[in-house]
Amino acid sequence: MSERLFSNLFLSIGAMKAGTTWLYAVLSRHPALHFAMEKELHYFYHRYVNPKQLSEAYRLREAKNRYLFRFDPEKANIDAVRGNVQWVAQYLSRPVDDYWYRNLFQMRDHQKYACDFSNLNAQLPKEAWPQIAGKCDQLRVLYTMRDPVARLWSHTKFHLQLTGHLDKLDTWGPAEFGEFIRRRHIWVNAEYGRVLRNLKGGLPPETFKVLIYEELHQDQRGTLQEIEQFLGIPAFDYPQAILEQRFTESVKHKMPGFFPTLVREDVMRICDELTSEGYHIPDRWMTPAPVEA
Repeated sequence: MSERLFSNLFLSIGAMKAGTTWLYAVLSRHPALHFAMEKELHYFYHRYVNPKQLSEAYRLREAKNRYLFRFDPEKANIDAVRGNVQWVAQYLSRPVDDYWYRNLFQMRDHQKYACDFSNLNAQLPKEAWPQIAGKCDQLRVLYTMRDPVARLWSHTKFHLQLTGHLDKLDTWGPAEFGEFIRRRHIWVNAEYGRVLRNLKGGLPPETFKVLIYEELHQDQRGTLQEIEQFLGIPAFDYPQAILEQRFTESVKHKMPGFFPTLVREDVMRICDELTSEGYHIPDRWMTPAPVEA
Protein backbone atom coordinates (compact mmCIF):
# COMPACT_ATOMS: atom_id res chain seq x y z
CA MET A 1 0.00 0.00 0.00
CA SER A 2 1.20 3.50 -0.80
CA GLU A 3 2.66 5.49 2.08
CA ARG A 4 1.85 8.82 0.47
CA LEU A 5 -1.53 10.42 0.77
CA PHE A 6 -2.37 11.05 -2.88
CA SER A 7 -0.72 7.94 -4.36
CA ASN A 8 -0.34 8.49 -8.15
CA LEU A 9 -1.95 11.75 -9.21
CA PHE A 10 -2.46 13.11 -12.75
CA LEU A 11 -3.40 16.80 -12.97
CA SER A 12 -4.43 18.54 -16.16
CA ILE A 13 -4.16 22.31 -15.67
CA GLY A 14 -4.59 23.54 -19.24
CA ALA A 15 -5.74 27.07 -19.97
CA MET A 16 -9.47 27.71 -20.28
CA LYS A 17 -10.70 26.94 -23.83
CA ALA A 18 -7.49 25.10 -24.71
CA GLY A 19 -8.83 21.58 -25.18
CA THR A 20 -8.94 20.25 -21.62
CA THR A 21 -12.57 19.13 -21.83
CA TRP A 22 -11.80 17.17 -25.00
CA LEU A 23 -8.81 15.54 -23.30
CA TYR A 24 -10.97 14.72 -20.29
CA ALA A 25 -13.65 13.08 -22.42
CA VAL A 26 -11.11 11.04 -24.37
CA LEU A 27 -8.72 10.05 -21.58
CA SER A 28 -11.59 9.06 -19.28
CA ARG A 29 -11.95 6.03 -21.56
CA HIS A 30 -8.50 4.76 -20.60
CA PRO A 31 -8.70 1.82 -18.16
CA ALA A 32 -5.60 2.98 -16.23
CA LEU A 33 -7.10 6.36 -15.35
CA HIS A 34 -9.68 7.01 -12.63
CA PHE A 35 -11.73 10.22 -12.58
CA ALA A 36 -13.91 11.45 -9.75
CA MET A 37 -17.45 12.45 -10.65
CA GLU A 38 -16.42 16.10 -10.88
CA LYS A 39 -14.00 16.99 -13.69
CA GLU A 40 -12.76 20.14 -11.94
CA LEU A 41 -12.34 19.64 -8.23
CA HIS A 42 -10.38 22.90 -7.68
CA TYR A 43 -8.99 21.58 -4.40
CA PHE A 44 -5.41 22.77 -4.80
CA TYR A 45 -6.59 26.21 -5.90
CA HIS A 46 -8.72 26.26 -2.73
CA ARG A 47 -5.77 25.08 -0.65
CA TYR A 48 -3.09 27.42 -1.98
CA VAL A 49 -4.86 30.42 -3.57
CA ASN A 50 -8.46 31.03 -2.52
CA PRO A 51 -9.74 29.27 0.61
CA LYS A 52 -13.29 30.36 -0.23
CA GLN A 53 -13.38 28.41 -3.50
CA LEU A 54 -14.87 25.27 -1.94
CA SER A 55 -17.15 26.95 0.55
CA GLU A 56 -20.16 25.05 1.83
CA ALA A 57 -22.46 27.23 -0.27
CA TYR A 58 -20.45 26.48 -3.41
CA ARG A 59 -20.43 22.73 -2.79
CA LEU A 60 -24.12 22.68 -1.99
CA ARG A 61 -24.88 24.47 -5.28
CA GLU A 62 -22.70 22.03 -7.20
CA ALA A 63 -24.31 19.05 -5.49
CA LYS A 64 -27.84 20.29 -6.18
CA ASN A 65 -27.25 21.29 -9.79
CA ARG A 66 -24.97 18.46 -10.89
CA TYR A 67 -25.27 15.35 -8.74
CA LEU A 68 -28.49 15.13 -6.74
CA PHE A 69 -30.55 14.27 -9.78
CA ARG A 70 -33.98 12.69 -9.89
CA PHE A 71 -34.06 9.20 -11.30
CA ASP A 72 -36.63 6.69 -12.47
CA PRO A 73 -36.49 3.70 -10.08
CA GLU A 74 -37.80 1.47 -12.88
CA LYS A 75 -34.84 2.27 -15.11
CA ALA A 76 -31.99 3.37 -12.86
CA ASN A 77 -28.99 1.19 -12.04
CA ILE A 78 -28.83 0.78 -8.27
CA ASP A 79 -25.03 0.62 -8.21
CA ALA A 80 -24.76 3.84 -10.21
CA VAL A 81 -27.19 5.65 -7.89
CA ARG A 82 -25.41 4.29 -4.83
CA GLY A 83 -22.05 5.44 -6.16
CA ASN A 84 -23.46 8.87 -6.89
CA VAL A 85 -24.84 9.24 -3.37
CA GLN A 86 -21.59 8.03 -1.79
CA TRP A 87 -19.54 10.49 -3.80
CA VAL A 88 -21.82 13.44 -2.99
CA ALA A 89 -21.68 12.55 0.71
CA GLN A 90 -17.89 12.75 0.61
CA TYR A 91 -17.96 15.93 -1.47
CA LEU A 92 -20.14 17.62 1.17
CA SER A 93 -18.11 16.38 4.13
CA ARG A 94 -15.95 18.54 6.43
CA PRO A 95 -13.26 19.73 6.70
CA VAL A 96 -12.04 20.40 3.16
CA ASP A 97 -8.47 19.20 3.59
CA ASP A 98 -6.02 16.74 2.04
CA TYR A 99 -7.99 13.78 3.38
CA TRP A 100 -11.20 15.20 1.91
CA TYR A 101 -9.50 15.39 -1.47
CA ARG A 102 -8.01 11.90 -1.26
CA ASN A 103 -11.37 10.41 -0.32
CA LEU A 104 -13.03 11.81 -3.45
CA PHE A 105 -11.15 9.03 -5.27
CA GLN A 106 -12.20 6.29 -2.85
CA MET A 107 -13.96 4.33 -5.63
CA ARG A 108 -10.68 3.97 -7.51
CA ASP A 109 -9.86 0.32 -8.04
CA HIS A 110 -7.02 -0.99 -10.21
CA GLN A 111 -6.38 2.25 -12.10
CA LYS A 112 -2.85 3.62 -11.91
CA TYR A 113 -3.75 7.29 -11.54
CA ALA A 114 -6.36 9.39 -9.82
CA CYS A 115 -7.11 12.22 -12.26
CA ASP A 116 -8.17 15.82 -11.73
CA PHE A 117 -8.66 18.26 -14.62
CA SER A 118 -8.91 21.77 -13.13
CA ASN A 119 -7.75 24.84 -15.06
CA LEU A 120 -7.65 26.86 -11.82
CA ASN A 121 -4.67 24.79 -10.72
CA ALA A 122 -2.62 26.63 -13.35
CA GLN A 123 -2.72 29.60 -10.95
CA LEU A 124 -0.89 27.81 -8.15
CA PRO A 125 2.26 29.52 -6.86
CA LYS A 126 5.63 27.91 -7.41
CA GLU A 127 5.83 26.96 -3.73
CA ALA A 128 2.71 24.79 -3.97
CA TRP A 129 4.06 22.32 -6.50
CA PRO A 130 6.77 20.62 -4.40
CA GLN A 131 4.31 20.37 -1.52
CA ILE A 132 1.81 18.54 -3.74
CA ALA A 133 4.51 16.33 -5.24
CA GLY A 134 5.71 15.43 -1.75
CA LYS A 135 2.32 13.88 -1.00
CA CYS A 136 2.29 11.76 -4.17
CA ASP A 137 4.01 8.52 -5.04
CA GLN A 138 4.05 9.89 -8.57
CA LEU A 139 2.78 13.28 -9.77
CA ARG A 140 2.23 14.10 -13.42
CA VAL A 141 1.03 17.53 -14.61
CA LEU A 142 -0.21 18.35 -18.13
CA TYR A 143 -0.44 21.97 -19.31
CA THR A 144 -2.15 22.86 -22.60
CA MET A 145 -1.71 26.19 -24.40
CA ARG A 146 -3.53 27.63 -27.40
CA ASP A 147 -3.02 30.55 -29.80
CA PRO A 148 -3.49 33.41 -27.30
CA VAL A 149 -5.79 35.51 -29.51
CA ALA A 150 -7.97 32.57 -30.57
CA ARG A 151 -8.19 31.39 -26.98
CA LEU A 152 -9.19 34.82 -25.69
CA TRP A 153 -11.86 35.16 -28.35
CA SER A 154 -13.24 31.69 -27.63
CA HIS A 155 -13.18 32.36 -23.89
CA THR A 156 -14.96 35.68 -24.39
CA LYS A 157 -17.73 34.10 -26.47
CA PHE A 158 -18.10 31.20 -24.07
CA HIS A 159 -18.41 33.45 -21.02
CA LEU A 160 -20.93 35.78 -22.66
CA GLN A 161 -22.94 32.78 -23.85
CA LEU A 162 -22.88 31.22 -20.38
CA THR A 163 -24.02 34.44 -18.72
CA GLY A 164 -26.73 35.28 -21.26
CA HIS A 165 -25.00 38.27 -22.84
CA LEU A 166 -24.39 37.13 -26.41
CA ASP A 167 -25.78 40.43 -27.67
CA LYS A 168 -22.54 42.06 -26.55
CA LEU A 169 -20.72 40.32 -29.41
CA ASP A 170 -22.57 42.63 -31.82
CA THR A 171 -22.74 45.80 -29.74
CA TRP A 172 -19.35 46.02 -28.02
CA GLY A 173 -16.52 48.00 -29.55
CA PRO A 174 -12.77 47.98 -28.80
CA ALA A 175 -13.16 49.72 -25.43
CA GLU A 176 -15.74 47.25 -24.10
CA PHE A 177 -13.93 44.16 -25.37
CA GLY A 178 -10.63 45.53 -24.11
CA GLU A 179 -12.02 46.07 -20.62
CA PHE A 180 -13.64 42.65 -20.53
CA ILE A 181 -10.64 40.56 -21.57
CA ARG A 182 -8.50 42.36 -18.97
CA ARG A 183 -10.71 41.20 -16.13
CA ARG A 184 -8.65 38.93 -13.95
CA HIS A 185 -10.73 35.76 -14.34
CA ILE A 186 -10.34 36.05 -18.12
CA TRP A 187 -6.82 37.38 -18.52
CA VAL A 188 -5.11 35.12 -15.97
CA ASN A 189 -5.61 32.22 -18.40
CA ALA A 190 -3.46 33.99 -20.99
CA GLU A 191 -0.30 34.24 -18.89
CA TYR A 192 1.32 31.04 -20.16
CA GLY A 193 4.84 32.15 -19.24
CA ARG A 194 3.94 32.65 -15.60
CA VAL A 195 2.43 29.17 -15.38
CA LEU A 196 5.49 27.54 -16.93
CA ARG A 197 7.89 29.44 -14.68
CA ASN A 198 5.98 28.22 -11.64
CA LEU A 199 6.00 24.64 -12.90
CA LYS A 200 9.69 24.72 -13.78
CA GLY A 201 10.53 26.37 -10.48
CA GLY A 202 8.58 23.87 -8.40
CA LEU A 203 8.83 20.52 -10.15
CA PRO A 204 11.48 18.38 -11.85
CA PRO A 205 11.16 18.36 -15.66
CA GLU A 206 9.99 14.76 -15.93
CA THR A 207 6.96 15.64 -13.80
CA PHE A 208 5.19 17.98 -16.24
CA LYS A 209 4.40 18.04 -19.95
CA VAL A 210 3.35 20.95 -22.17
CA LEU A 211 1.00 20.57 -25.15
CA ILE A 212 0.06 22.95 -27.94
CA TYR A 213 -3.67 22.84 -28.70
CA GLU A 214 -3.21 23.22 -32.46
CA GLU A 215 -0.64 20.38 -32.58
CA LEU A 216 -2.90 18.19 -30.48
CA HIS A 217 -5.67 18.32 -33.07
CA GLN A 218 -3.29 17.97 -36.00
CA ASP A 219 -2.27 14.56 -34.68
CA GLN A 220 -4.74 13.43 -32.05
CA ARG A 221 -3.68 9.79 -31.75
CA GLY A 222 0.00 10.65 -31.84
CA THR A 223 -0.43 13.20 -29.05
CA LEU A 224 -2.49 10.76 -26.98
CA GLN A 225 0.33 8.24 -27.30
CA GLU A 226 2.75 10.90 -26.05
CA ILE A 227 0.52 11.45 -23.01
CA GLU A 228 0.36 7.70 -22.34
CA GLN A 229 4.15 7.48 -22.51
CA PHE A 230 4.43 10.50 -20.20
CA LEU A 231 2.18 8.72 -17.70
CA GLY A 232 3.76 5.31 -18.20
CA ILE A 233 0.47 3.59 -19.04
CA PRO A 234 -0.33 1.15 -21.86
CA ALA A 235 -1.51 2.36 -25.24
CA PHE A 236 -5.28 2.39 -25.68
CA ASP A 237 -7.36 2.34 -28.87
CA TYR A 238 -9.71 5.28 -28.39
CA PRO A 239 -12.96 5.14 -30.41
CA GLN A 240 -12.78 7.39 -33.45
CA ALA A 241 -16.24 8.75 -32.65
CA ILE A 242 -15.05 10.24 -29.35
CA LEU A 243 -12.01 11.80 -31.04
CA GLU A 244 -14.27 13.58 -33.51
CA GLN A 245 -16.54 15.08 -30.89
CA ARG A 246 -16.26 18.68 -29.73
CA PHE A 247 -17.25 19.76 -26.25
CA THR A 248 -18.30 23.06 -24.61
CA GLU A 249 -18.11 24.82 -27.97
CA SER A 250 -18.96 28.49 -27.91
CA VAL A 251 -21.31 30.10 -30.38
CA LYS A 252 -20.00 30.69 -33.92
CA HIS A 253 -19.26 34.37 -34.36
CA LYS A 254 -16.53 35.99 -36.44
CA MET A 255 -13.82 37.76 -34.51
CA PRO A 256 -13.86 41.56 -35.05
CA GLY A 257 -10.91 42.77 -37.05
CA PHE A 258 -9.79 45.03 -34.21
CA PHE A 259 -9.72 42.26 -31.60
CA PRO A 260 -6.11 41.05 -32.19
CA THR A 261 -4.81 44.60 -31.93
CA LEU A 262 -6.16 44.85 -28.38
CA VAL A 263 -3.62 42.28 -27.17
CA ARG A 264 -0.84 42.44 -29.77
CA GLU A 265 1.85 43.71 -27.40
CA ASP A 266 0.93 41.20 -24.71
CA VAL A 267 0.86 38.33 -27.19
CA MET A 268 4.36 39.23 -28.35
CA ARG A 269 5.50 39.40 -24.73
CA ILE A 270 3.95 36.05 -23.87
CA CYS A 271 5.47 34.40 -26.94
CA ASP A 272 8.87 35.85 -26.06
CA GLU A 273 8.53 34.46 -22.53
CA LEU A 274 7.73 31.01 -23.87
CA THR A 275 10.62 31.11 -26.32
CA SER A 276 12.99 32.15 -23.54
CA GLU A 277 11.80 29.12 -21.55
CA GLY A 278 12.80 26.88 -24.46
CA TYR A 279 9.39 26.21 -26.04
CA HIS A 280 8.70 26.30 -29.77
CA ILE A 281 5.82 28.63 -30.58
CA PRO A 282 3.73 28.12 -33.74
CA ASP A 283 4.31 30.91 -36.27
CA ARG A 284 0.54 31.46 -36.38
CA TRP A 285 0.62 32.77 -32.82
CA MET A 286 2.94 35.60 -33.80
CA THR A 287 0.79 36.81 -36.71
CA PRO A 288 -2.79 36.49 -35.46
CA ALA A 289 -5.66 36.91 -37.90
CA PRO A 290 -9.42 36.93 -37.26
CA VAL A 291 -10.80 33.41 -36.95
CA GLU A 292 -14.12 31.83 -36.15
CA ALA A 293 -13.70 29.46 -33.22
